[in-house]
Amino acid sequence: HVQPVESGGGLVHAFGSLRFACSVSGGFFGINVLGWYRQAPGKQRDVVATITRDGGLTNYSDSVKDRFTISRDNAKNMVYLQMNSLKPEDTAVYVCTAVRFGVSYWGQGTQVTVSS
Repeated sequence: HVQPVESGGGLVHAFGSLRFACSVSGGFFGINVLGWYRQAPGKQRDVVATITRDGGLTNYSDSVKDRFTISRDNAKNMVYLQMNSLKPEDTAVYVCTAVRFGVSYWGQGTQVTVSS
């Protein structure tokens, strides 16, 4: 069974940095895409960044491009999100996801609050 579990998050001042880690239990077998989504209060869940397991091809939302970096470690079944130059509008619950054979598996999410 695939289960992403996030760690990291918390409270940070604007212009600060945070790093998330996501451990995917069940391993990376059959997983072709990993990613991070976020959901702010009262808003829908939006994609932040994705990365392919093979090749490490990345894709970012325009709002985080050049500030956030997604990476993965296939040997450790881990995916990371480095967030720099954080803004108050980055405040949200961040959720890790893994897509295996077309099925998306979601973590519980971790809260990030960016104060101005």
